Amino acid sequence: MLTTRFVTGAPNWVDLGTSDIDGATSFYNGVFGWDFVSAGPESGGYGFFRLAGKTVAGGMQTTPEQGPPSWTVYLQSPDADATAKAVEQAGGSVLMAPDDVMDKGRAAILADRAGVHFGLWQPAARRGVDVAGEPGSLCWVELYTPDIAAAAAFYNSVLGLETSAVPFPGGTYTCINPSEGGEDAMFGGVVPLADDPAEQEAGAYWLPYFEVTDTDAVVAKVQELGGTVRMPATSVDGVGRMAKLADPYGARFAVIKSEPALG
Repeated sequence: MLTTRFVTGAPNWVDLGTSDIDGATSFYNGVFGWDFVSAGPESGGYGFFRLAGKTVAGGMQTTPEQGPPSWTVYLQSPDADATAKAVEQAGGSVLMAPDDVMDKGRAAILADRAGVHFGLWQPAARRGVDVAGEPGSLCWVELYTPDIAAAAAFYNSVLGLETSAVPFPGGTYTCINPSEGGEDAMFGGVVPLADDPAEQEAGAYWLPYFEVTDTDAVVAKVQELGGTVRMPATSVDGVGRMAKLADPYGARFAVIKSEPALG
């Protein structure tokens, strides 16, 4: 699972772009207990979702021209400009060129060969989220893509990410990890769109998972607050109990109550 021992290629930030930041704040407060705090008058409306005084994500109101409401996963880069160039050389595209975010770091928004959006965060004063892998925080990510081999080659070439096949009920699951730390530093998976009709219809994307203490209770709360259940609570031996959801404005996310690691 994800930790805050951030290394090159690992997710170190996640943020929400939404058509209604006030409504989204109310929703995620009800689901996770998050509070929303402005990043200041110079931030253009950007702010931080915080839990028990620790930052777990960012967020801001966006326009239809900026795309539909969605969560963006950011991967750590030691040099956002160099990584952006590598993305273009590997067949991806730069949607927002690397730019300084005050003294906090340098950010960019890119797309891989399949058109999947993702972010880069080159840390400065802010390393990333304050907490990961604990209830109410980011713990895992999944890339839904039409071609696992092409995606694996792309992310390996631009950030050195590695993949491995892990036995899974009914087949194998492709895990992804940074080169530093090896398979012990796995932080996500790569899933073929063809294996999931609901995701195939929605299109390729990075899906963030947030750790919870009770998946079924979260699913009920999401429905109560006007969100959508995209995949009902499902238990997977050796993994945990998970559900795929969307907030009232359409931003997709998932939750999991992870099974304790053995050994």
